[in-house]
Amino acid sequence: MIVWLLALATVWVMQPYLSALWFSASIPRTVTPRAELAASEQATVRLFKEVSPSVVHVFARGRPSASVFSDEQDSVVQSGSGIIWDLAGHVITNNHVISGTAQIGVRLTSGEFVAAHVVGAAPNYDLAVLQLERPRSALHPIAVGRSADLQVGQSTFAIGNPYGLDQTLTSGIVSALGRTLPSVTAREVKGMIQTDAPINPGNSGGPLLDSAGRLIGVNSAIISGSGASAGIGFAIPVDIVNRVAAELIRSGHVPLPGVGIVAAKQGEATSLGIDGVIVLRTLRGSPAAKAGIEGVREDGVIGDVITEVNGKPVHSMEELTSILEDEGIGKQIALTIDRAGQTRTVKLSIADVSQLAQR
Repeated sequence: MIVWLLALATVWVMQPYLSALWFSASIPRTVTPRAELAASEQATVRLFKEVSPSVVHVFARGRPSASVFSDEQDSVVQSGSGIIWDLAGHVITNNHVISGTAQIGVRLTSGEFVAAHVVGAAPNYDLAVLQLERPRSALHPIAVGRSADLQVGQSTFAIGNPYGLDQTLTSGIVSALGRTLPSVTAREVKGMIQTDAPINPGNSGGPLLDSAGRLIGVNSAIISGSGASAGIGFAIPVDIVNRVAAELIRSGHVPLPGVGIVAAKQGEATSLGIDGVIVLRTLRGSPAAKAGIEGVREDGVIGDVITEVNGKPVHSMEELTSILEDEGIGKQIALTIDRAGQTRTVKLSIADVSQLAQR
């Protein structure tokens, strides 16, 4: 028994050394073959290969004296993503990516840096169109889909440059439709696509795609307390992008249906117990001004409150804007106005107030 115990103790002590001697992978291991990628994986790989050449990296800088392609990190004030729109070299991106900057440059997937200038911007939709200046590389315009027939639950893919990391692909689903988000102006963008595909700073202006690799939206915003993706991202629907891009390329601006009022925030109306749109002021030369609509007086007394449009109640500026956009420029409407408890109806025509808003 003593001999057996000594033998077992010897084996126990020597076991690590024997394992290292006999089983160590001291030469490269043999690769285990695998089967073909799953059909879903192959589809995703194919989607990225086909669409990624249409996605660019947009750099914008506020100092006109320095080159936008310099390696100086402190000179680049904003960056994001962009989408090659056509063979003429137009690029779609978010307005907030290039807003307030003096120099813009674009890096194509070929690695070529190309200077660009703004053709037109639509802050109300957070969209802008850039023009590439004499690119040498071949351009690959993105395939355009539709957003009107999207369904919650269908797959989505986002390609962009989050945190400056080029050509990053993320995936998810359409998690909600018809969201409304504020723009940098007083108007709101309606019909926004909500997705859980990870979208981070730098993805702005990049494409949101369906499983066929078609553009269904332009990634624009996230909701996050930390500034990083929290599973709730938003994209501007491609149906809006398609219309706005064409207007910007054609004329440099997008007609803005309106009557020429600046309204109080909905929270202020609610706190005052007012159901309707409080007019703060009217724009000079606008249909509202010509119709005699009055805003808040200098002493703070509320002037006119819009309560109905064509006999339909309106409770917020969002609802009013939606009706005006649906009616279209040139159409005549009837506004029901309440002033100090007295109700009246005024008729006026919807106008393009994009130029009035800039005065």
